[in-house]
Amino acid sequence: MTASLDAIALRRRLLITGVGGAPGLDLAACLVSAGHIVLGTDSNPLAPGLIIPGISSRTVTRADSPEYKADLHTLLAEFRPEAIISGVERELPLLIGMQSELDAAGIRTWLPSPRTAATTLDKALFYEAVTSAGIPTPLTALPKDLSVLPEADGLVVKPRQGQGSKDVHFCDTHRQATVLCELVTDPIVQQRITGQEFSADCLVDRDGRASVILRRRLLVHGGMSMVASTFHHDQATQLVKATLAAIGATGPCDVQGFLTAGHPDPVVITEVNHRLAAGFRLSEAAGADLVGQTLSGLFNIPVDHHRLAYRPDVHLTKYVAELSTQPRAQPARSHP
Repeated sequence: MTASLDAIALRRRLLITGVGGAPGLDLAACLVSAGHIVLGTDSNPLAPGLIIPGISSRTVTRADSPEYKADLHTLLAEFRPEAIISGVERELPLLIGMQSELDAAGIRTWLPSPRTAATTLDKALFYEAVTSAGIPTPLTALPKDLSVLPEADGLVVKPRQGQGSKDVHFCDTHRQATVLCELVTDPIVQQRITGQEFSADCLVDRDGRASVILRRRLLVHGGMSMVASTFHHDQATQLVKATLAAIGATGPCDVQGFLTAGHPDPVVITEVNHRLAAGFRLSEAAGADLVGQTLSGLFNIPVDHHRLAYRPDVHLTKYVAELSTQPRAQPARSHP
């Protein structure tokens, strides 16, 4: 992490959720190495982020569990963090609903509006929002409207509120898509887009100004970019900024899309995740102070967008590594 002097002059107490995988794990590791006091949480007691050297850790129920809010209250009372940074999109509605009590307790958050959170979590709402703004995106339909999608480019069936590559299926015909819709919970069907997939690490300050760092997703496993390279592309940058503005994004975001092949639009936006992306460390390696400026904005220090400039053609390769070969102590379980 490139240190943001304003943001890390103080040793912060930070609660990072979802440390079972990137980006929560990488963010927690960055913050620990920068000297902050970090409590990491995850619903899986085997999550690797729970045993990062120097981290405090707790297991909690899943974000969609009715017990999650009680678990979070227990953690806040015990750990007394200065701020929460969420790595789990499913918990955004709950945190937004707790905004007033978190503010009253002096716990900093940087959360989107309820409408923005709903738009990024629901692919049908996202399609409506970006098409209304004239932003190119894959044609999208619910199963009952499947016939409006052309078969020529192929089709993608996925959960309407899914994440990563879980339960994502590719097919060629309406008939195949109809069968796949029976296998996917609350499915949606999209036109398949081909070309160079990219992600944009974005930070939108509290005044709505956005910085964008583009990286090509050269090798993707399980929805996560394992090999990537930064690049500059004016049209993609402007389209990403337009997308962020159209949905009312704020704080750190991940925008994904394609530099297309055989499509009328040279750049197509596919989704927005309202959190840091799994590959954000590449942006840091390319010179963008993404984590430092996120901390600045979190604590109401003006974001310095000049420090979010980056170099193109910087490459990142992620791989599986051993974090511990010692007997593993179980992290404490939070109970209300």
